[in-house]
Amino acid sequence: MTVESVIDLLISRGLVDDSQREEYIAAAEGSEHDVTFAVEEMGLIQRDQLFQLVAQDIGGEFYDLSEFEPAPQVLKAVPAGTAKLYQAFPIQFLDAGLQVAIANPLDPQNLEELGFSLNQAIIPAVAPPEQIAALIETFYYGGGTDSAGPGEGGGESDALAAIRAEVASISEDDLEEESNSAPIIRYVDLVLYQAIKEKASDVHFEPFEDDFKIRYRVDGALYEMAPPPQHLKQAIVSRIKVMSALNIAETRLPQDGRITKEINGQPIDMRVSTLPTAFGESVVLRVLDRSNVNLDLEALNLTPDLFEYITDTIEKPNGIFICTGPTGAGKTTTLYACLRRINTEDAKLLTAEDPVEYDIDGIMQVPVNEAIGLNFGRVLRAFLRQDPDRILVGEMRDLETAQIAIQASLTGHLVLSTLHTNDSPGAVTRLVDMGCEPFLVAATLEGILGQRLLRRICPDCKVSYQPSAAVLRQLNLTDADTGGNEFFTGQGCDTCNDTGYKGRQGLFELLDMSDPIREMVAERAATVVLKQKAQELGMKTLREDGLRNIFQGITTIEEVLKYT
Repeated sequence: MTVESVIDLLISRGLVDDSQREEYIAAAEGSEHDVTFAVEEMGLIQRDQLFQLVAQDIGGEFYDLSEFEPAPQVLKAVPAGTAKLYQAFPIQFLDAGLQVAIANPLDPQNLEELGFSLNQAIIPAVAPPEQIAALIETFYYGGGTDSAGPGEGGGESDALAAIRAEVASISEDDLEEESNSAPIIRYVDLVLYQAIKEKASDVHFEPFEDDFKIRYRVDGALYEMAPPPQHLKQAIVSRIKVMSALNIAETRLPQDGRITKEINGQPIDMRVSTLPTAFGESVVLRVLDRSNVNLDLEALNLTPDLFEYITDTIEKPNGIFICTGPTGAGKTTTLYACLRRINTEDAKLLTAEDPVEYDIDGIMQVPVNEAIGLNFGRVLRAFLRQDPDRILVGEMRDLETAQIAIQASLTGHLVLSTLHTNDSPGAVTRLVDMGCEPFLVAATLEGILGQRLLRRICPDCKVSYQPSAAVLRQLNLTDADTGGNEFFTGQGCDTCNDTGYKGRQGLFELLDMSDPIREMVAERAATVVLKQKAQELGMKTLREDGLRNIFQGITTIEEVLKYT
């Protein structure tokens, strides 16, 4: 326990006058004994009474451990190095977690860091520090011979002590060694394990002036987890950079990498992106968990007519099929599901992606690398000499890529690709604005699928309710329009972490390139005019598909208003 924390505790209990705080702190620091003996020498409080007071303050218990012998399974719960570093000794397992006697129970950061290190809920207890030190030496180090092997946690103490030190002046070699120390490895693995368990799509490590935040994106929404100790931020970032084979000495430039790791028996791929900020490097991991993403077209919950249209379109010998929507709308997942369906032995499939997100057997997948000049255009030109039947272009970013995709379609290839536009008619205008000839766009496009992802109501806490007239007006609905349909929402439960939502559902808007639409495209018709004509011909907009999902009890009004 620090001198300040003990004196402040005594002040809070009225045993020491606040005006004498600095005087008592100086006296205790000048004592040759531990602070618990020093306050007794000064006549402020008996040592045993101090321990009882500390126990009351933390809501724990005070133990005399002079004759204590731990159960073997309890001893194994804390590695030797961790016990020595934190001066913490395990006592027993309780329903709420592991009870640990710790020499400095008044330091919340110490307790928090110990919990992270052990992946355990820690219930702190109070005991004389000399008893804790003696138990650690007796049961972990054989009575003072610092000889625990690696399997028992030996050596972790020195490694984590080094991490706690200032890292700004550490050399590249030392920094790599530090980021590979056992506690940091355990901590980063725990964060990633938790992300997979929560089915997170992204993990954000964000440095700020006074703290280091970690946030998960689950079902499109960000949730903050308990932050790690702030002084470990550089070691944690360095560990991630080591795992993804990035240059840990380069902190001034953005870097991109990839981690392939087995977590909980599942092979997981993670895309890693670092970004230099004012307070250190921000790191974002995109989790590519194949077990978490069902790459089957049937799993997308498409309406029967939409499912039939897509399956017919992707079986065509040539043409262009585009998925459009903002980042994170599920475009890539939809196209992968299409690829899986047409991935047969009699067809040659090639993909150009930035980067390759999921490996699919039987498909040649090429990662685009702008740094060496391997852009989409160059890869596509090479594709046409590889005798493909179907081609996936990750994104039509520029005129060159779009023109080669059109040429590939005209020469007898089916091309699948994505565009970033707000709706499906807007994709046509985007291609023309890029510089593509309208008559070529009209001739080659087969269909454009606009989509969004919104959260599904949690089935475990789903309840019906009646929305207000004001909310219905936002959807341009009246009571008569609802046709007696029920509305549902999620109350929040343990299954959905009290959010009311669990999983996600796609909203879709299909622009079928029928003859009237092709004529309008060739005549450079405006997006608004195209949309009006498509709706006349039966196109369901994203908002209309959202209403269908509301009336079927799949999602809420708020989600549809948010995304359409």
